Amino acid sequence: MGFPPRRFPRIADTAPDPQSVQHQLDESDEASPVEWTEEDVVRLHCLLLDDLSALADPGTPLEEKFDTLRWVFTDPDKDGQPFSFASCLQVAGCSPMSTYPYFGRLDVNDVRDLLQGYVRRWLRETLDRYPAWVREAISHNPQWASDRLSKNPQWINEQLKRQNVLGDLFA
Repeated sequence: MGFPPRRFPRIADTAPDPQSVQHQLDESDEASPVEWTEEDVVRLHCLLLDDLSALADPGTPLEEKFDTLRWVFTDPDKDGQPFSFASCLQVAGCSPMSTYPYFGRLDVNDVRDLLQGYVRRWLRETLDRYPAWVREAISHNPQWASDRLSKNPQWINEQLKRQNVLGDLFA
């Protein structure tokens, strides 16, 4: 059974046959280049923008939300970089191969301002799922929490387990 020529692996869970894609990835020769089509590049830009929808979901882990927010609100000097938030908006909005309906060129700062209006509520809804001491720690120093989570995405879970064990010792 042969596989089609090696191409960009369209994110395994969006491919028609994820096992085939995974097999291709596992068997690939790291020295051979991956061929990216224009459609692949546009699709990746759109997939990155799809991550914005997770911001509104209270069940999305904080670490994922912080990652997405860092990407959206990065230094404007990086807006011209490939796969930056600004670049993804432009490609997804203007390319005929976009997975989004045509929306044209948007001002990235207007989109950031719009998102910023929702960020507090989205983070609060996520934090409401945690004990008060976690909410307070993150609310008082979100950058510290973000740094901890970027180093170890399980940091909050580990702290919760630790707190439960210590709480049981002194009960």
